[in-house]
Amino acid sequence: MNTIREAGSTITPVQMQRMRAQAEELEGVFLNMLTKEMFATVKSDENFGGGGFGEETWRSMQAEQLANSIASSGGIGIADDLMSQMIAAQEAANASRAANNYNNNVPSAGVYGK
Repeated sequence: MNTIREAGSTITPVQMQRMRAQAEELEGVFLNMLTKEMFATVKSDENFGGGGFGEETWRSMQAEQLANSIASSGGIGIADDLMSQMIAAQEAANASRAANNYNNNVPSAGVYGK
């Protein structure tokens, strides 16, 4: 995601970084759930102990690491799609807040009151 602020944008660089982190975190959670479900369908191999608590624990950790690896290498595009939607929603909220403040002759305090 390009971190350069677009002309006319009401979103600060700090807000942009915060939204990006939230989008990537959500993508990571989704990938973790996806990989855990994927590994749940794999049958145990008799040659390696045939299942049990240890194998379930190991598979859970393996799924988590695989999800983290996918997310850290750019993910599958969910965070990018979420970013465009989050930016549009934040810009609309900022515009609405600015219009309300202008109509009520209230000086704009920004999105988070700062």
